[in-house]
Amino acid sequence: MAESSHKRDTNARRLPRPSVLAGSVAALATLSVVSVGVLSSSPAASVLMADDPSDTGSGQVAAAPEVELAADRGLAPLSRSAVRGTTLEEVPTALERVTAPAAVDRAVAAADDQRWSTADLNLWSGPSDAAANVGLLESADKVLATGRTFLGRDEVVVDGASRWVTAGYLADEKPEPEPKPEPEPETATASGSAVDTSGGCTNGTSVPSGVSANIVSVHAAVCAAWPEISTYGTFRSDGEHAQGLAVDIMTSGQTGYDIADYLRANAGSLGINYIIYSQQIWSVDRAAEGWRGMEDRGSTTANHYDHVHVTTY
Repeated sequence: MAESSHKRDTNARRLPRPSVLAGSVAALATLSVVSVGVLSSSPAASVLMADDPSDTGSGQVAAAPEVELAADRGLAPLSRSAVRGTTLEEVPTALERVTAPAAVDRAVAAADDQRWSTADLNLWSGPSDAAANVGLLESADKVLATGRTFLGRDEVVVDGASRWVTAGYLADEKPEPEPKPEPEPETATASGSAVDTSGGCTNGTSVPSGVSANIVSVHAAVCAAWPEISTYGTFRSDGEHAQGLAVDIMTSGQTGYDIADYLRANAGSLGINYIIYSQQIWSVDRAAEGWRGMEDRGSTTANHYDHVHVTTY
């Protein structure tokens, strides 16, 4: 029997309708576009895209990530030029901190430690070598100490003002006064010969009027013991010479050493403050240290090799 041409093929499958296929393709395309749009609009995507200048597509260099992130947070970006133009405030030195008016006022106001000087001490306006000598604190005088020590000097209060003295000469208790040495008619020099200081000056030299009484005494003593010395420099326009408190005894070599040692031994009776000779200095306020070396000032005269310098009170 002939088979019917209309019998269904058992392997045949239904083909999708064109309208259904078109809808699926459209849905897939829409999903892809939405995904790309979400990725492009996120901050992370913005940073990643900006890292690659080739992705800008406009010919302009993309902004740096940190600039975009700063803008997102409402912050102004930091400029390298602004950092380079910043100057650091200068840090004050230790000396400036110690001598600052506020620090000095606090120290003076808080001073309550009563101390006594164990020697005659020069009073200085500050702790540095550049400070001015503003007076004398005599041995056994009572002062208030602030407790501050700097550059080898102790700070004390004198008449309500900050003053500085050589460190190590303030005691907790008042020292017993030592009798001042009496001038002796004869004193042995370093060379061993006897010096007669009572005979007066016989070589015709003198010092001008207007110098201190102590300068007159120093000249008379040296002239009596060393009549060969004929030049004494007193007044000139600078420092203690201008005040009539200093004299230069023009000599050199061993004679200079003899005169310097003699004056040091009689400093109390002659009213001597300090002596300089041969680039060395001895002073009353640091008498315990003996002769101390000085810096090189560049010439024979400046280093006191050709004269003995004496400053008195």
